[in-house]
Amino acid sequence: MSVLITGSIAYDYIMQFPGYFKDHILPEKIATLSVSFLVDSMKKQRGGVATNIAYNLALLGERPRIMATVGQDFSDYRAWLEANNIDTRAIIEIADDFTASFFVSTDGTQNQIAMFYTGAMAHAHTLSFKQHAPGEIDLVVISPNDPRAMVQYARECKELNLPYIYDPSQQIIRLSGDELADGVRGSALTIVNEYEFEMLKNKTGWNDDQVAHETQTLIITLGDKGSRIHADGKMITVPIVSARRQADPTGVGDAYRAGIIKGYLKKSAWENTGRLGSLAATYALEEYGTQNHKYTLQEFAARYRDAFGSAPDL
Repeated sequence: MSVLITGSIAYDYIMQFPGYFKDHILPEKIATLSVSFLVDSMKKQRGGVATNIAYNLALLGERPRIMATVGQDFSDYRAWLEANNIDTRAIIEIADDFTASFFVSTDGTQNQIAMFYTGAMAHAHTLSFKQHAPGEIDLVVISPNDPRAMVQYARECKELNLPYIYDPSQQIIRLSGDELADGVRGSALTIVNEYEFEMLKNKTGWNDDQVAHETQTLIITLGDKGSRIHADGKMITVPIVSARRQADPTGVGDAYRAGIIKGYLKKSAWENTGRLGSLAATYALEEYGTQNHKYTLQEFAARYRDAFGSAPDL
C-alpha cells in the first residue's frame, strides 16, 4: 500500500551527559535558568521524524514515500534512504539552505534536553500533495514539521479525502488550539505521548473523551509503561517489550509509530497493532542513533512470538 510520510528530515547531534539534569536545575531559579552541561560524547546521526518513521516502516517490509524539504547537504542522506527502500522523489532540495538539525543531550536516567534548528524545513509549507506527490495515496502521516505545513496538510487531506495519522508531538507548542483541533478532528488516528496529551487538552479545551471522540483512534504512549489505545469504544493497554540493552531513547517513538502504521495497513486487531509498535520501538532503543538498528522480518516475527505468543495475522 502507498504510505506518504510528511515531517522533519534532520541531522541528529546526540550527546551523553554522565550525570543527572535534575541535580543542576534549581526549581526556585527556574525563571532565570542558565546552565551548561559538559558532555562526554557526541555523535552525528541521520534523523528527523519523517525519515525515522520511514526507515522503520521499510524494515517492516513497506516502501514508504516521504514529502519534505531538505538542504544542499542532503545528497548522502538521500542515497542512504534509497538504499533502504524509501521513495525520496517527493523530497525537495532547497539550494541555499541546510538540512534541519536536532541537538539532544541525554542524562543518566534517559531524560533529555533538546533543541531543533529548522533550516530547509521552513519551506515545507510550499509543498502540496497535488503537485509533489501525485498518484495513489492510501495513508498520509502528518508528523512534526514546519507548523504552517502541518496545518496545510491536514486541510489538504480533508479536501482530497485522504486518511491521515495526526502526530503533532513537539509542535504542539507552536500550534494554536484551533489548529490542533482541526488536525485531530477527522483524523484516522491521533498519536501523542502522555505529556503531549495534557498539552493538547489544555490548548484545545477538550477533555479525554472529547479528544477520543474527534479522532477515529487515539493512541497515548506511556514510556516504560507501554501505551494506551482508544478505539472502537474500548481502551487497550499494550505493554513494552523488554530491551536486551538500553542504548539510546532517541527515535524510539518514531519506531513505535512505524509499527502502528504497519498494523493499520494490515488491518490487524488493535491489540496486535500496539504490540507491533512496542517491539519496533524496542529495536530502536537497543542501538545508538535512530537508523542504526536492523532486523529481518523473520527475526521480528520470532521475537514477537517470544514476547506475546502466536499471532495468526503476523
